[in-house]
Amino acid sequence: MDPHTLARNVNSIFSLPDVALRVSELMNSGEATNAELEHIILHDPALTAKILKFVNSACFGLPGKVETVSRAILLIGHQDLHNLVIATSVTSTFKGISSSLVDMETFWYHSITCGIVARLFAINLNSRERERFFIAGLLHRIGKLIFFSQYPEESAKVLSFKDQGDDAVTDAERDVFGFTYAELGAEFLKQWQLPPRIWKMIELQIDPLSNEEFKEAACILHAAASIANCIQPYANRAIHFDEIKATCKPEVWHYLDLTPGVIELIIDETGMQVFEILAVIKPEALMKF
Repeated sequence: MDPHTLARNVNSIFSLPDVALRVSELMNSGEATNAELEHIILHDPALTAKILKFVNSACFGLPGKVETVSRAILLIGHQDLHNLVIATSVTSTFKGISSSLVDMETFWYHSITCGIVARLFAINLNSRERERFFIAGLLHRIGKLIFFSQYPEESAKVLSFKDQGDDAVTDAERDVFGFTYAELGAEFLKQWQLPPRIWKMIELQIDPLSNEEFKEAACILHAAASIANCIQPYANRAIHFDEIKATCKPEVWHYLDLTPGVIELIIDETGMQVFEILAVIKPEALMKF
């Protein structure tokens, strides 16, 4: 078994909703127009409402209220629209996974938190660049859901190392499956035809300094995941700088020149945004948190 084969085999199981597939097909044709994209999205009222809530959220910070899909497309562009369609569709795609392996509400809380943190780390990049960090954070553990779904017994064995830390779990994945959730997730997102600037971050998140071209982006995602791991939905407690630092590779920490002040600002801002985005992507989870 290899990640490419497994990702290809499950692509039909974890397929995007029809409207998301139609948007993807149109985008990949290279001939998408604003009017055509708007026409597809408006045929799905629920998706339309989610897209408008998303672009009006603090995460985007657009000036003024955006009231129409056409205006949203004009402001955020085709690629970010495509990303948002996937983001708003993804939680309905992965169903039927055993609760003994993963609590799905907590999983998406963590994923949204990681996406927001990654986007905040990328604040100095231009606005179009920042959105890919949110999508990469949101989808960075998709490979785990595929493992849980297709190999529940083997996944339970891998999870038995959880108390030893994330590195121990990743090593167990290599021992049991021959590859990691990061490699599998990247291959799967290729099947969804996401651009390399997103899936390469996910592929490299475990070893973010191994690729010069994507080093900065992969380091940001790695650090964002470390911070998200320390932000638990149920815990009203202070998050200590040393606690976060201990979960992040030291070389990544130094490369990004992270300081307590930077981390504190990011955590504060994340807390203000996470439930707003959760209400768009996974509204039923709000009842739990």
